Amino acid sequence: MRLFIRIFNKLNRIFLNLYYSTIFKKLGKNSYIQNPIKLQGTERISIGSNVNIGWGAWLAAFPHTGFFKECELVIEDGVSIGNFAHIYATKKICIKKNVLIADKVYISDNLHGYEDINTPIIKQPIIQKREVEIGEGCWIGEGVCIIGAKIGKNVIIGANAVITKDVPDYCVAVGLPARIIKRYNLEKQIWENEKNVKNNQQNLNKEGGGIL
Repeated sequence: MRLFIRIFNKLNRIFLNLYYSTIFKKLGKNSYIQNPIKLQGTERISIGSNVNIGWGAWLAAFPHTGFFKECELVIEDGVSIGNFAHIYATKKICIKKNVLIADKVYISDNLHGYEDINTPIIKQPIIQKREVEIGEGCWIGEGVCIIGAKIGKNVIIGANAVITKDVPDYCVAVGLPARIIKRYNLEKQIWENEKNVKNNQQNLNKEGGGIL
């Protein structure tokens, strides 16, 4: 019975990959999407090699806002995305190489308008935010929400954080709204608490150094 299940799963994966290769703009080698809920604008979605996307994903690249005729969703090589991811691009979202994304993560470059209090929000136009970029080697925790922000290289975003502003390279950010709690000191080659980083910077300023 187990052998039958393994054979069935392997054949199912081969069939799905053949199908996906015909609908996506690009689908690299050894990449797999496990039973997505919804795929929209697949002709604008590029997926690199060795990418794994978990159950129940909603991937979309659709120019909803009306300002842009073209939009794209790019997932580069080696990315791993957990279950029930919701990634929706109306202009551009790019997830760089070797990013690890946990379950139930929402990533978008747009949001619903709410300016008119006499109109239900569901009937108001989509508002375009900035393009989203998640830097190489990042770890995005479970339940994180990223809207219109750029995240640097090798950044850790803690579970359930909301990211609406840019996060620089080599940082740890947590909370709602997210705040940076650690940064990597490239000179000392250690992680430092953000409070210590600020104190060190203040001392430099007092001594006449610091940022020009």
